[in-house]
Amino acid sequence: MDRFAQMAVVAAREAVAAAGLNRDVWDGNRVAVVIGSGHGGLPFYDEQAAVLGERGPRRVSPKVGLLTPVSGAADSVCRDLGAGGPSFAVSTACASGTHALGTALQLLRAGACDIAIAGGAESVANRLLVAGANQLKALSTRRDDPAAACRPFDADRDGFVLGEGAGVLVLESLEHARARGATVLAQLAGYGAATDADATVAPAPDGAGLERALRAALADAGLDGADVDHVNAHGTATVVNDLVESAVIARVCGQGPLVTSTKAMTGHTLGASGGIETALSVLALRDQLIPATANLTSLDPGIRVEVVAKEARPARLDCAVKTSMGFGGFTAALVLTRA
Repeated sequence: MDRFAQMAVVAAREAVAAAGLNRDVWDGNRVAVVIGSGHGGLPFYDEQAAVLGERGPRRVSPKVGLLTPVSGAADSVCRDLGAGGPSFAVSTACASGTHALGTALQLLRAGACDIAIAGGAESVANRLLVAGANQLKALSTRRDDPAAACRPFDADRDGFVLGEGAGVLVLESLEHARARGATVLAQLAGYGAATDADATVAPAPDGAGLERALRAALADAGLDGADVDHVNAHGTATVVNDLVESAVIARVCGQGPLVTSTKAMTGHTLGASGGIETALSVLALRDQLIPATANLTSLDPGIRVEVVAKEARPARLDCAVKTSMGFGGFTAALVLTRA
C-alpha cells in the first residue's frame, strides 16, 4: 500500500469509527467509496523507477500497476472496510477531494448507496513533484522561516508550502442517519463544478469557472450568496489565486461571509485539501468557531472580503462554503449547513 493510500485508510477508519459504524452494522454492498488524489502513488513509483534503473526490469515489483494509480486509495479503503458499493477515484488536481465529496453526494441522491465514504489523500514525499512545483514558481521562497512562509491573502505572500495527508468524511442520507440514531455534524446541501477551459496553471483572470461552480452549488442547496456565513477558501497564497478567488466570493456572496484559508497551517495538500478543509468546515459549523488564517499580518488591499486573521473567531454560522481550484482549470464548491 502506497503512502497516500495508507493515509486514506487511516482517515477512513477514523471517520467510520466517529460515525459509530463498522462492517458488522452496515450492508457493505450499500457502502460507496470515493477518494480523490492529484498524484496517486508517487513515492512507490519513484522507488521502483530507481530499481528499474539500477537493477533492471526483472527486479521491478509487480505491484507497480496496483499501488501507483490514483485508484489505489479507493481500492485500499474498500478492502479495509468491506465496502462493496460503487467506488471511484477522482483526479482533478487540487480540486480532487472536493469533487470526490460532490460525487458521493450525487450517489446518495441517486439511491446508489446508503453510506458514502469520501474525501481526498495525497503524499508529496517525492522529489520530482516538489521540483516540478518549484519550477512552476508556485512555492514560497521563504526558506529562513518555513512556518511563516505560506501567507494566504497577505500583501507579502509569494506562494504555498506543500503538505500531505488525508481527509475523509462519512456521508449518508438524513433519513438513514436518523434511523440509526447517529449524531449529525452538518448537512452537505449543495455541490457545483465547472472548468476554466483556457486555464492550466493560473485561474482565469475573471474567475468565471469558480463563479459558475459556486453559483451552481448554492442553487443546488436552494440558497443564495447572502445566506453564506463562512467560506473556507482554496487560499493557496499565490498572488493570482487569492485575488481571483476573493473577487469571486465578493461577487457571489457580498461582504457578509467570514473567509479563512487553513493552508497556512496544513500546507497545500493538493488532492487531499478538499477533504481536509471540508472536515474543518464541518467543525466550524459544529463549534461555531472560524479558524484563523495563520501568518496574515497585512491584508492585500486588493482582497475585497473579510478574512479572519490572528486568532479563531466565534460566530453564528448556519451555512459554510468550501471552494477549490485545481491546475487544469478544475473548480468545485460545496455548501454545508448546520445540523
